Amino acid sequence: MIFRRPIQHCRECGAAVAYRLPDDGDTRERAICTVCGTIHYENPLMVVGTVPVLGERVLLCKRNIEPRWGKWTLPAGFMELDETTAQGAARETDEEAGAQIELGPLFSLLNVPQVGQVHIFYLATLQSDRFAPGHETIEARLFTEDEIPWDEIAFRTVKKTLEQYFADRRAGHFGMHSFDIV
Repeated sequence: MIFRRPIQHCRECGAAVAYRLPDDGDTRERAICTVCGTIHYENPLMVVGTVPVLGERVLLCKRNIEPRWGKWTLPAGFMELDETTAQGAARETDEEAGAQIELGPLFSLLNVPQVGQVHIFYLATLQSDRFAPGHETIEARLFTEDEIPWDEIAFRTVKKTLEQYFADRRAGHFGMHSFDIV
């Protein structure tokens, strides 16, 4: 069961909507305006971020917002309109950690259907060990694999990405990984 707030009013005319199958052959119920007939599609949100690395250490941010206040995460957040996934990942890294990076290749894609999200992480090389966390971050800090507070990681997508990062590093090569978080 997906968590979502159902659409109640048409974005075009403001009238009430009803959830039903459209008359166009679609196989999913959609929010359809009861007055103008506009079909409203609901799509997953994109979360974009980075795995910022400096030598043997990975940058994590301690969350200053809910959900999961006070837990550690990779710098990431919702993608904005008019930006690519790479631009969003770099922006989020700057906003959350104040970290300057050189963006690397796409590393992980995680489907989280229960909450209607897709999480994407890029590898990134930190240009400095100086950070200026934004208001959403209590602290930004570098960790070796052994130092990571694994029981204090905010999200399963972040934990899975970190575990895969360190497995790839031990193997001596980095791939692109896709996971379903169910």
